Order: sequence, then C-alpha cells, then structure tokens
Amino acid sequence: MDETTAFTLDGHAGALAGRRWPCENPRYIALLCHGYGEHTGRYEYVATRFVADGAVVYAIDHVGHGLSDGERVLVEDFEKVVEDFHLLDLTARRDNPDLPVVLVGHSMGGMIAARYAQRYGESLAAVVLSAPVLGTWAAVDALLAADEIPDTPIDPDTLSRDPAVGRAYVADPFVWHGPFKRPTVQALKDCLGTISAAGPVDSVPVLWLHGSDDGLVPIEGTVQGWSTLSGAHARSGVYTGARHEIFNETNRDEVLGDVLDFVNSVLPERN
Repeated sequence: MDETTAFTLDGHAGALAGRRWPCENPRYIALLCHGYGEHTGRYEYVATRFVADGAVVYAIDHVGHGLSDGERVLVEDFEKVVEDFHLLDLTARRDNPDLPVVLVGHSMGGMIAARYAQRYGESLAAVVLSAPVLGTWAAVDALLAADEIPDTPIDPDTLSRDPAVGRAYVADPFVWHGPFKRPTVQALKDCLGTISAAGPVDSVPVLWLHGSDDGLVPIEGTVQGWSTLSGAHARSGVYTGARHEIFNETNRDEVLGDVLDFVNSVLPERN
C-alpha cells in the first residue's frame, strides 16, 4: 500500500490531524471514527483491509486526541465533534467525487457515528458500529456520581484476548492514560440521551457488532440503545468471547471480513 498522507482541518477548537490511506481506482470512501483516548494511528490494519477491498480511507483525531489540538480528552459537546467529522466527510468527497461513503465507528466513535447517521445518514451508503457506546453506559453514571473522578486508566486487558494489543496500548504515547474529565463524561451522557431521543436510523443500512465479553462497554447497555437506533435496514452480530476492540481481537480477520461483506452487500452498483 502507498504511504499515507497527513493533512489538517480547521475544527471547532483548533487544528484536527487527519490521515488518508490511498487506493488506486477506489470504489468507495471509508471514514474511520476512533474511540475515547486513542487516535487514528491504531487503525492501520483496519485501513489496510479497506484499501485492499477498494476503498480510499480517511480519518481524523478528534479534538483533544492524538495529534489534534485541544486539552487532552476534553470534549464538552459531541454535536461539535459530529460537525468536525462532517468536515472530514466533505474533504473526502471533494477529493473523490461521486464515490459512495461508508462510515465506521468504534466505541465512543461508534456513538459519534450513530449520531452522524441520524444527522447525515441520507448521504451515506453504510454505517458500521463496533462496540459502540449507546443506550446506557454504567461507567458514565458511576463517574458522574463520584465526588472526584478517580485517576484510574482503562484496563488494557479489557481490550483484546491478544496480550500484545494491551501492551502496545500501554506503551503508546499518543493514547491518553489519565483519568476521565467530568465535562467529557457529562457530554457523553448528553449525547446518549440525544441519540435515544432522536430515534431510529432508516436512511442508511447500519451494522452493529460487539464482543460478548466486552468489559469496557458492556453489551447489555448497548442493547438498550440499539433498540431505539436500529431501523428497517439494520443488522447486528455478536462474537462469543471477544472483548472490546473487536478490530484488534484474535478473530479480527473474521470480524473485518464480516464488515466488508456487509459493506459490499449494500454498496450501490457502479455503472
């Protein structure tokens, strides 16, 4: 695969660091929406699989994440993050006119993608939600109820059955290893409420995938959110024994194969 290219966009709170994975004669555009505390650099393998399938891939580090501007992991309004992501969408379409667009979001990025689908779904060809934060997230309620948010990092063992994934996460200098910030937690709760109130997505096919042993974003809470988000063209699947980062799991090729099968089943026919 050719070298990735870096670019910046003017987001609501400063410069957003973007990445583009090129593809010769692409059939579609894939937008990757990363999760809390991480960055686009952790999606190299995912991007490679999409490029091999015929996609040109775009991603940005959200405000306060990775190489983007902003106080680390501080997000005060996810509607503005959705608008930042819309800038990425417009950039990808400008670079690749007339190609269908697929949106893939993981964890917090799945929440952002779900809200994006509610707002801009008519312009998308497909949406994939990997272990999304939807419905209720017990961790959010517990953190908001605490007098002081504990300085407890995310347990790397919750990410994958592959211990190398956890080790790489801990060693990654662009991953946030500190505590949640209260405004961000409140913004997460507010966004979950907004998504639930906005109702189902009927304008675009949506696929939800989750690991049964996800201890970080337990599937039970997401089930509640999925019941209000899923529309007429929704599909879902659960991987027995998989933990939170299903794109980094021991069966990641199975997961990404299922994702690409779904995408290709709903992409419009090219003339």
